[in-house]
Amino acid sequence: MTEKEQLFKQVFDSNSKKIYNLCFGYSGDPDVANDLLQETFLKVWQNLDKFRNKSLISTWIYRIAVNTCLTYLRVEKRLPKDELSDNIIENKAEEYSEKNEQIALLYKSISKLEENDRLIITMVLDELPYNEIAEISGISEGNLRVKIHRIKQKLTELYNQYAKL
Repeated sequence: MTEKEQLFKQVFDSNSKKIYNLCFGYSGDPDVANDLLQETFLKVWQNLDKFRNKSLISTWIYRIAVNTCLTYLRVEKRLPKDELSDNIIENKAEEYSEKNEQIALLYKSISKLEENDRLIITMVLDELPYNEIAEISGISEGNLRVKIHRIKQKLTELYNQYAKL
């Protein structure tokens, strides 16, 4: 095994679960999340030799994953909007709710947030340090704390709406 292969395996093993959760938070679909995960790590593999250690490698990978997810969402929005994609997300949420209703409601609520808010709250759920989240999202730590507070309030409202249904 080459040095690059060993490094990639180590990076994949330590980051793939968090990146999957991020991708699932964006897509709401486990199959799409797996595709986005694979696409993200393909880009990591292709650009591993370009990583300059100016930030944590996990921060760099998150940035790649976020860009991959945002690109996916932009392409999805270009397609004619129909109820099918909403139904797929709701069906996946219902399947998931059989396993754990609260988590399903949380992900359903997260899926209704704006793209940047989804990114930030997913990283909070993955327990990334605030300084890392601030670097990835491109806002100051002070603004990040305020934004997270507002996201949590919005998420609570959405969650309570779905819980009443």
